[in-house]
Amino acid sequence: MPARDRLPEPFQTAPFTVTEALQLGASYGELCHRDVVTLSRSIKILKNDADTPLALLTRPFTLVTGYSAASHATAFRIWEFPGFCPGTNEDSIVHISRQSPHIAPRRLGVKGHQTKFRNDEVSFSNGLWITTRPRTWLDCAARMSVEELVIVADHLVRIPRPEFEGRSEPYATLKELKVLLARHPGSRGILKAREALCLARVGSDSAQETKLRLACGYAGLPEPLLNVKTVLSNGAERTPDQSYPEYKVATEYDGDTHNDPQQVEKDVRRAEDYARAGWTEVRIMKRHMVNDAKEAVRKVRGALYARGWRPS
Repeated sequence: MPARDRLPEPFQTAPFTVTEALQLGASYGELCHRDVVTLSRSIKILKNDADTPLALLTRPFTLVTGYSAASHATAFRIWEFPGFCPGTNEDSIVHISRQSPHIAPRRLGVKGHQTKFRNDEVSFSNGLWITTRPRTWLDCAARMSVEELVIVADHLVRIPRPEFEGRSEPYATLKELKVLLARHPGSRGILKAREALCLARVGSDSAQETKLRLACGYAGLPEPLLNVKTVLSNGAERTPDQSYPEYKVATEYDGDTHNDPQQVEKDVRRAEDYARAGWTEVRIMKRHMVNDAKEAVRKVRGALYARGWRPS
């Protein structure tokens, strides 16, 4: 009889620990079947072609070693952070952090880390121990640029839209991130994380919006409002990605979704609303963001200059 017919159902497509299998009634003989592959010491998986989610692949690694949690690049990918993922050339490596004074995990397929985390810096979900989103952000700081850290920080603090995301609270607040950095003053990458936190803002809805905001700031342009509902003079309401009410300039980043015919129609109505109210709409496309967003900055600067803004 094939091994997959003899092992408990939860282990048909996902890795498991030997202890779990024995507790659910598997025998040592079944675990030695040719269809059962050893991923690492005390961790096995049945041969299959299923595309197993990273969280399921990682779960047993956090169980076989006490005081451990998925962290760093692995947690970054599980949390689906935007932007650059440190360690993308290590897809076969699982990052596991272990609470000091216990030594870092040493096993096949694992990049071990010894660390110190508070109880509220680790979460347990669906059998997986993993560092929280804010702690993951800090742990990855050493291998990320300041801009990349700002992109993730903006993602953490943005106010979600409940109707689309099923949540109403941000993953973290700027204050909570500040407290986190104060807890770990000697962490690798702490200086970059502090600089990034100073640049983080509530309101950016995407990595490209953050990149645009940072590029405009580095170029000396005034700081915009971010996704703030604006009542135009003709009574219409719009929520520009970035806006400069004093100069009646609205910046909209149009990503790939704006190629949809229905979205194109909405974008036309949006442009008409701005025009009727005497606002200048600056539409930024993906191609404007190459070369450090120089073309995007040029367009925004030109619109502001035409409306009377001058560098201070």
